[in-house]
Amino acid sequence: MGAQEKTQTRERLASLRKRMEAHGIDAYVIMTDDFHASEYVDVYFKCRAYISGFTGSAGTLVVTADEAGVWTDGRYFLQAGQQLADTGITLRKMGEPGVPTIPAYLQEKLQNGQCLGYDGRTVNAAYADTLKAVLDGKEIHYAETVDLVGEIWSDRPPFPAHPIWDLPESYTGKSRGEKLADLRAKMTEYGADRFLLASLDDIAWLYNLRGGDVAYNPVFMSYTLVEQDKSVLYVAPEAAPAELTAVLAQVGVEIRPYLQVYEDVKQLPEGSSLLLDRGSVNVALLSSLPESVRLINRANPTMVAKALKTPVEMENIRAAHVQDGVAVTKMIYWLRQLVNTEDYKNGKVTELDVAAKLLSFRQERPGFLEESFDPIIGTGAHGAIIHYAPTEESNAPIEHNTFLLMDTGGQYWQGTTDITRTVSMGEVNEEEKRYYTAVLRGNLNLAAIKFKYGCTGANFDILSRSPLWELGYDFNHGTGHGVGYLLNVHEGPQRIRLKCVGDDVVFEEGMLTSDEPGAYLEGKFGVRLENLMLCLKAEKTDTAQFMRFEPVTMVPFDRASILPEMMTNRELELLNEYHAQVYAAVSPYLTEAERAWLAQETAPIKA
Repeated sequence: MGAQEKTQTRERLASLRKRMEAHGIDAYVIMTDDFHASEYVDVYFKCRAYISGFTGSAGTLVVTADEAGVWTDGRYFLQAGQQLADTGITLRKMGEPGVPTIPAYLQEKLQNGQCLGYDGRTVNAAYADTLKAVLDGKEIHYAETVDLVGEIWSDRPPFPAHPIWDLPESYTGKSRGEKLADLRAKMTEYGADRFLLASLDDIAWLYNLRGGDVAYNPVFMSYTLVEQDKSVLYVAPEAAPAELTAVLAQVGVEIRPYLQVYEDVKQLPEGSSLLLDRGSVNVALLSSLPESVRLINRANPTMVAKALKTPVEMENIRAAHVQDGVAVTKMIYWLRQLVNTEDYKNGKVTELDVAAKLLSFRQERPGFLEESFDPIIGTGAHGAIIHYAPTEESNAPIEHNTFLLMDTGGQYWQGTTDITRTVSMGEVNEEEKRYYTAVLRGNLNLAAIKFKYGCTGANFDILSRSPLWELGYDFNHGTGHGVGYLLNVHEGPQRIRLKCVGDDVVFEEGMLTSDEPGAYLEGKFGVRLENLMLCLKAEKTDTAQFMRFEPVTMVPFDRASILPEMMTNRELELLNEYHAQVYAAVSPYLTEAERAWLAQETAPIKA
């Protein structure tokens, strides 16, 4: 951010404090979330970014009369540090020694009888529970219905309401009627008369619908209330065409206006039972429920069901990744040729140029719809900013003799892709090669694991990190996240991370997960290598059912950056096997020159 933007941030912060004073609020919390606890949100909901100037996808802003801080995770420490500098807002590095959690900070900061405020539509009930539990005994008042940012955001974008469209069963492998039947069986198991669902990707999955209300994530603003014999889908009336309304009516789904859900839940029968997930239902919606309704708080049963891709979806996912692999492979070949051009040597090719070129290659592939997230294209030191995405202000020429990190993805009719490749632009030094090889080893070792059914990601995260630990280095992000099917590029509930947390789930057949170790040397370079993997059953023996991963990403690694002497014979075998698969899958779609280059790039490497 430039000086003008930082001045604007200070002015907005001052305006917010005036509104806090007018409402008698002593501390105000601004979440990143929309009304549905979404990770990625439409511009209408980017209140934290509007006030603070920090644009990362994760972070919470807390403002008091004399302090302001943004809490964010390790992916954004560098970015947030740069964007928050000289704004009057302190970066709070989550998980770092000496950094309190937000509840702990508020417990220390707020005095007895003071007021804590937030827009209750953007705060999920579970988080509000945590805040109130910590503040219990201090007689804190809560202002949960005030949107202070909305009061000062004069040119706020309109509320999203893009058309909703149908995703045919030929892509999903399961009808909406079958999904509703499975869900209702779960409701019966849990003893619930009704199920209130607020998670946008779960709703899109349940009804085999997609939309365009969040950039890159084909979801739509919605709630749904499911009963045993019918269900109601709450959406903007203008977003649901008449033919879609008729199709949904065939399986007992009624369309009602988006905000009608707040009134409808007030009318729930006395003594009825309602299944919901306090982690995704917001405070405002929860407070609309009659006190007599018995709440059953459980993780949305749709979340695990959505993560278990059907056989049809798995075949489609493989096909999507071949096409995406063709696009990214063509991109790497283009970069190889670029190094010898005068435009590149004269600094005329930038990060945004690379992003545009890669998009053009994807647009040539059958089934491509749009990108699956904002492209992360970082040259040199920019690659060390874990989630750096170039803007017109930060856009830099592609540097010579260093790494170019490209973390990108696509939305296809056949599924969602997410891939990172780090490419050497010219000659890279020994240090860069050491870190590249260590990251590659971690990627290969994790993908090759065979494990007993019942394991969670914490059981095998060490495989991705141990080669980097040998160098005295560790990366500050998870190793793997779930990926949706033509849905969110980040999807729960499975994950691969170092620490075992209580909500970790067992890996099941059909889960699509990323494998993305990395190394980020501030001010120098970054390396990340990411493939997506399907979890499949391996053999069943007298002792256990075993599981395995199948990498579906089909793009070569950077041969020039590999130090074979750092790798074991088994790791070289894994690399050569993967490269053989890449060549077989991708080469039929390439030109003769591209195919010849790929043959060299994927030729077996010996110790």
